[in-house]
Amino acid sequence: MTMNFQTAIRTCLVEKYASFQGRASRSEYWWFFLAFLIGAVITQMIWWGLYIVYALALLSPLLGAGYRRLQDTGRPGWYIVIPFGLGLVTTLLAPDMPDPDAMAAGQMPNMGNMALFSALGFVQLIVSLLFLWWLTRPSQPEINAYGPPPAQHS
Repeated sequence: MTMNFQTAIRTCLVEKYASFQGRASRSEYWWFFLAFLIGAVITQMIWWGLYIVYALALLSPLLGAGYRRLQDTGRPGWYIVIPFGLGLVTTLLAPDMPDPDAMAAGQMPNMGNMALFSALGFVQLIVSLLFLWWLTRPSQPEINAYGPPPAQHS
């Protein structure tokens, strides 16, 4: 039996809001991730500032669920910060938009920044695909270094 949508939300927001201990089943992680995405779309449509508050409020339970999910597959949970950190670095190093007036005058934008940004984007794509693969793997059915398999809820 797998965890349903409501139980996954309750587990991640109430029972394990900032918990990085134990394991999370696929259904717990993916149902909560879906709930986060739905909320993100709705809050962005209402007001961008509301989305920032929403994303910050759910950062800890989202990272916690990913952390526990990786542990459920036998991988160290701290790996979940790798794509998050890589995304943050890519965002901070993103080049400025070229000045249209300068381009009209024949000045080219700094292509070194664009090349670095492109390389980081490619690395981020590869890392994201790897993490997608890891997060979709089945649970280890036996007790692993991170504890017993997660309890299944109806």
